[in-house]
Amino acid sequence: MSTPFEIECFEEYLTTVRNELPDGRKYFRGQTKLFSAGYALKPSIGRYGHLLDKSFAERDSLEREVLDVFTNHLVAHVQHLPRNKWEALAIAQHHGLPTRFMDWTTNPLVALYFAVRETKTDDEDNPMNSAVYVLISDPPRYTDLTRDQHQAVRPVKDLATTPARGESGYEEYGVDRLDSEEHEEASVEPTEGADSEELNDPAASPLQAPSPFEITENVVYHPPHISPRLRAQDSVLLACQKPFDALEDRDCIEIVIRHAAHDDIRRRLDQYGVFDRQLFPDLDGIAKWLRYRVFESKGEL
Repeated sequence: MSTPFEIECFEEYLTTVRNELPDGRKYFRGQTKLFSAGYALKPSIGRYGHLLDKSFAERDSLEREVLDVFTNHLVAHVQHLPRNKWEALAIAQHHGLPTRFMDWTTNPLVALYFAVRETKTDDEDNPMNSAVYVLISDPPRYTDLTRDQHQAVRPVKDLATTPARGESGYEEYGVDRLDSEEHEEASVEPTEGADSEELNDPAASPLQAPSPFEITENVVYHPPHISPRLRAQDSVLLACQKPFDALEDRDCIEIVIRHAAHDDIRRRLDQYGVFDRQLFPDLDGIAKWLRYRVFESKGEL
């Protein structure tokens, strides 16, 4: 993977994101370890090497069964059940279950936070550089799979009813008579070749996106805000068609963050409100923020 940028300070990162990245939709992912240091860009489930001993069918079956078991336990823990496997898998990912989803964000400062929040060390206890990866391949979004699949709707005249007493019936309420030629009822028009009974039955309708286990390419999924963390972190999930393979080099740009800059970048992010208590708006975030302010940076409250 090419590394065109090595960042030495906070301002250099801002300039790089603003001026040096290609045009188009971009997603960011911060990692405390570099791709070259052995931390490949792949989903969490793809990091379990022993699963590679299984056949594709066995791995696929395992993913589905694990999600089914997880979903069966959701009833006692959530207020709203997921509407499909995409939402169920997003909830599972959020709670730490290994899935074929990868965490990304639309906010480059959030990605920078995850890259520098903790400075890792190598086997000889030397501090290591981190990185922000920019997804530039522009995969389709989940909404692209469903946007054009709604049933067609067209206005038609209502021939089943006639106005009472030759009028609209609204006069006694002080409402002007509606022009029947301009205010017509809407009716569902079956799509060409579709069975009308099937369109009337939502459970039988074929107009839906494939499940995350049936996609033919990587897909960007904006999950519902099941947690304040997802909203605070501008979270985006990348559903990977081949979860045991790393993303290709052409899919991403690597922005290396030099370890010597980590401390200063952490302080700057804290000043700009992109730190623990903002990105984790719960007790865990408050505890992490206090730990950083008081014990790690030896600062003041």
